[in-house]
Amino acid sequence: MQPGWLKEFWRREDEQETPTDATTETAQAAVSRRSFVTSGFVAGVAAGMAAGQVAQAQAQAPAAAQNPLSGGNNWWPSPWGPQDQRGANNRITPAKVLEAAKLIKTGKIYQLGRVLEKGIPLFGERLGGHVVIPGGPTGGPFGNQKLHYNDELFVGEIGQAGSQFDGLGHIAMVANDGKLRYYNGLTQDEVGGTYGLQKLGIEHLRPFFTRGILLDVLALKGGDRLPIDYVITVADIEATLKKQNTREPGEGDAVLFHTGHGTLWKKNNAEFNKGCPGPGLTAGRWLADKKVAVVGADTWPVEAVPGENPNLPFACHTLWLTMNGIFINENLDTSELAKDRAYEFAWSFNPARIKGATGSPGNSMAIA
Repeated sequence: MQPGWLKEFWRREDEQETPTDATTETAQAAVSRRSFVTSGFVAGVAAGMAAGQVAQAQAQAPAAAQNPLSGGNNWWPSPWGPQDQRGANNRITPAKVLEAAKLIKTGKIYQLGRVLEKGIPLFGERLGGHVVIPGGPTGGPFGNQKLHYNDELFVGEIGQAGSQFDGLGHIAMVANDGKLRYYNGLTQDEVGGTYGLQKLGIEHLRPFFTRGILLDVLALKGGDRLPIDYVITVADIEATLKKQNTREPGEGDAVLFHTGHGTLWKKNNAEFNKGCPGPGLTAGRWLADKKVAVVGADTWPVEAVPGENPNLPFACHTLWLTMNGIFINENLDTSELAKDRAYEFAWSFNPARIKGATGSPGNSMAIA
């Protein structure tokens, strides 16, 4: 997810849209962020604001307020116990691996990750990835064969830029007790850390190898790409499954959406970032009820932006990550899968074991 979208585009419905000058605009942005936190939905804040601001927001949050997503109920402890830090990764059982392996018919591998490089769509001052090789070659010669070598320095954001895999420490929201809480009810004091997360870091995850399905909603609706504000409904999902003759998502599956939005990648970054089609909260709950392990798409947040409710931006992020431990795989290239009509396959991803990281870079793949 790109939390910079919140600062650039998001405003509550009851806020003014036309600041009179730069000072007023800055003040309104501050009010927007404060009201966003105290409303009880802090997904973007947890991802994009400093720890001090989050602590202040917690102090301001009314303890008796009912979180609009939780329905008055806590979302913890998780089905795997109060100490669990893996979430739906636990659904990748040996039986699930064997089920996925049986889906491999041709052995064709589809690379779903995009190249991490300069010029990709980003928000604000985020770095997509800069590689520096000091000298060329970096070192040598050694031995009689006069061996030389190259190494590199990477400067960039590896967990929340480009094709990325959101971990459970990426998103939190204010619970009904007024505390900022993450997956399994863990608090900011338990999770937060200046030099990496104390809990819910990406290093706790095991490799994923499971049944994957592509939902080509674009083929159902037609056109070059779905409209930028299109909200994919449960009816759309069911119609797509029927059209493709694909079995419904099941426990532990990875569900990928093809919307055509990825055609804007590096061609019209401004349009790509403005918003995107995707499942709304209703469809998000439907997927959560199916107990899927991962949801991915050819868009930057996977879900619809701005979504069904403009006062609940990135609602699926909190629903999936925070409340259900379901992972999100963003900015995928699903075009080749759609072209080949490869709708069911073995899906695999091995998160980089970066201690305390909120997410992971990587090249997830489908094997058909």
